[in-house]
Formats: sequence, C-alpha cells, structure tokens
Amino acid sequence: MSNLRFALPSTGALYDGTAELLAGCGLAVRRANSRRYTADIPALPGVDVLFQRQSDITTEVDGGSADIGVVGLDRYSESRLERGDTVLVHDGLGFGASRLVIAVPDSWLDVTSMADLADIALEFRAKGRDLRIASKYQRLVKRFLNMNGVNYVSMVSVSGGLEAAPVMGYADIIADITATGTTLRENGLRILVDGTIIDSQAVIVGNGRALANDPEKLALTRKLLEKIEASLRANRYQRVTGDIQGDSEDEVVRQVMKRRELAGVDGPTISAVHTGNNSSWFTVQVLAQKTDLTEVVNHFRDLGGIGIAATDVQYAYRERCDSYDQLVENLARFRETGN
Repeated sequence: MSNLRFALPSTGALYDGTAELLAGCGLAVRRANSRRYTADIPALPGVDVLFQRQSDITTEVDGGSADIGVVGLDRYSESRLERGDTVLVHDGLGFGASRLVIAVPDSWLDVTSMADLADIALEFRAKGRDLRIASKYQRLVKRFLNMNGVNYVSMVSVSGGLEAAPVMGYADIIADITATGTTLRENGLRILVDGTIIDSQAVIVGNGRALANDPEKLALTRKLLEKIEASLRANRYQRVTGDIQGDSEDEVVRQVMKRRELAGVDGPTISAVHTGNNSSWFTVQVLAQKTDLTEVVNHFRDLGGIGIAATDVQYAYRERCDSYDQLVENLARFRETGN
C-alpha cells in the first residue's frame, strides 16, 4: 500500500489551526513530542504526517517529497512553479486569514491608491532612482505592480521585520502580510485603498502527478476531504428539536412550513410522540443555519412548541464531496499526459 505523505506546518498559527481542524474532524494527529517531525493519524491509517516549515511545504509537495500539505494561499501562490506539479486540493480551510498588502508611510498624505503610487514611481524615476519596495513576496508583488501600471521599482529582499524598512531607509514602502493591520498602523504605515494583492487563508495543496497516478493515495485524500468538508459545513448549522401539538402529522407539517425559511434546510423531520394519553404531540426536528437560530426557536414557540433544544452538528454531508470532485477535475491534465 502506498502511504499518503501529509506535510503540516511545524509551528505557528497554521500549526495550531491545522491541529484544531483535524481534531474537530475526528482526525487528530498523534505526535510523540514537539521535537518529532513525523506523526500519524490513528483514525486514518496509511497517512504519514511530516512536519515542515510552512515556507518549504509548497516546494516539498511540488518536488514529490510530500503528496499533500497545508500552507497559506499566499505562500503557495508565491512559491509554486508555473508549470509544476502542484494543484489546489482544498481552497479554504477557514483559518489563517490574512492579506498581502501594499503599505506606504503615513507621511505620504497624497498617496492613497495604486494610481497615486504609479505617479510617485514616475517622480522617483525623474529624480534618477527607482521606488524601493521591501517584501518577502517578490513574485506576487511584481505581478501586482505590473497589473496596476507601477513601473520603475526595485525589490528589496528582507528576511526580518519589514515594518522598519522605510524608517531605516533601505526601502520606501513595503508589501507584507497582515491579519488586522494593527502592526502596520503602529509603525506609521498605511494600506492603500486598493492595495490588497491577495486574500489568504490556509489551503491544502497536492502533487497532481502523484495523486493522479496512485489510486491508493487518491482514495486516502478523498477520505480526508470528505471529513474536512463535512465538518466545515456542519459549523454553519445547528439541529433544533421540539415537541408540537397537533391533530395529525400533516397538520403539524403545514404549521411548520408556513415559515418555509425557518423550516430547516431540507424541511422538517416529524415523528409521533407516544404520551400514553389521547393528546397528539409530534417531535419536530430541523437543520437550521446558526444565523437563523433565534428565529427558528421563536417559530417553534409560536406554534406552542415545548422542550425546544438546539444541538451542534458534527458532520453535514452533501450528495457529493465538492472539493474531491474539483480535485479530480484538476488532476485530468496529469492523467492525459500518460505520466
């Protein structure tokens, strides 16, 4: 059997988010200690977990050292090879949200947009030098600048904190990842109104060639995606249950369906309550959006409902697994080559 090599971030927010997500899906990672760089998932035999630096995961997957991996979309978009083997396996895991943005010094009062920045770059050029931009994402930044007509720029490679670059004088502006913008503001920097290069979050990437040509690895990936997708979808719902009195099941259905928008995603499930007397009570159960919970409960109350309870849903499956279907479509080009 071909084991599926699953690369996870070894530290940081993405490590914490991934561990929490997998545990919530019933796929907790078993790691002997924080110094071990290998682990397994007892609930999913055949998966070998490899802990890597997030900055290395895209390269490891593209090179075939790992079959799939969790990484930020920003890192993936920056590091992936244009004609490489990596593909998106799941495009949004719901954590690690951030933005790659262009930020200028607060003192640049007249620069609020990319068009203004293009003008500034021309002014710098007229004075005999280029606009200097410090960033760890040079590929994404260059592409974004070209798309917005910002020419005559020099990229400054920085390994440490970028926020000090304009103050220290080795760059004029920066392009950096931010979740809230607080650190930028505290360092006298301001995000341009149209200066978001990419909205990022945690994603799963995979080696398309390995997955397309190894049925066992693809089957394990499907099991992983089924659990993750169903768990993420379930986070949006709660199951509401209550007892409602009525002459018949059909009558209770009609009463509940008078507010169709509050009668559950797929309508109510109704069953008779055996009370031992002549009263007719029916248990009504609906799958409700969490955003509608209060209104659904009040709807049950208006119908004379008692014993109303709301419970979390662990998994919510659809007829098909959307992320897996999309993956299979993305793998087609690797199969067609015959490699």
